[in-house]
Amino acid sequence: MIADLSPSDRSKYACALHASKLVESGMKVGLGTGSTAYWLVHHLAERVRNEDLKFVGVPTSTRTRDQAHAEGIRLISMDDAGRLDITIDGADEFDQSMSLIKGGGGAHLQEKIVAFGSDLMVVIADESKKVEKLGRFPLPVEVLKFGSASSQMKIEELLIARKFKDFDVKMRMKDEKPFITDEGNFIFDLKLNEIEDPIGLCGDLNIIPGVVENGLFIDVCSAVIVGHSDGTAEISWKKDIA
Repeated sequence: MIADLSPSDRSKYACALHASKLVESGMKVGLGTGSTAYWLVHHLAERVRNEDLKFVGVPTSTRTRDQAHAEGIRLISMDDAGRLDITIDGADEFDQSMSLIKGGGGAHLQEKIVAFGSDLMVVIADESKKVEKLGRFPLPVEVLKFGSASSQMKIEELLIARKFKDFDVKMRMKDEKPFITDEGNFIFDLKLNEIEDPIGLCGDLNIIPGVVENGLFIDVCSAVIVGHSDGTAEISWKKDIA
């Protein structure tokens, strides 16, 4: 199958396959959302069918839930699961310290709840997702519909106060209408170019009234598995770079 894929999809296939081998019978597993996580669910479902792997998954979006259900993976809710053994998910960016930007698929709220509720959080990504500084990918910020214009104004005021230059804050659209998350909220995408202080920005964004959550994932990622177009992948653990 992998030979029929594009170079980008071969990278995603490879890192997802490597990550799927971290799952053992009896585990409770957070299942990420996105094009790379799609392959993770595919590989895990094959192990369920071919190796009698027995685990339960907690999906991070309706998209992942629907795929996992169709593939025959047993699912439970986060509330029923309690603490998870591992979450495996993609990322839009990661840096040397394994801080992340996530939310390109609009599921970062559930993804963050699941990631922080896990003993291990493993990111699967291709080489293009590694950056020196976060911010090249627009930072998603989920906000309530109520007062969203006020929330946008406060976000812009915060960015000015934090001395961001040439930034842009735009509501995410889909089919010429505002994109709606699984929780019924809007998303603003913040084009920042570089984020000098991800920890400080993350905290400041989340105290703005109306902001539900942002796409900065700090001090949660345990390891990154990078896939390559030749079908290989390697894992780096955070303890190795501490």
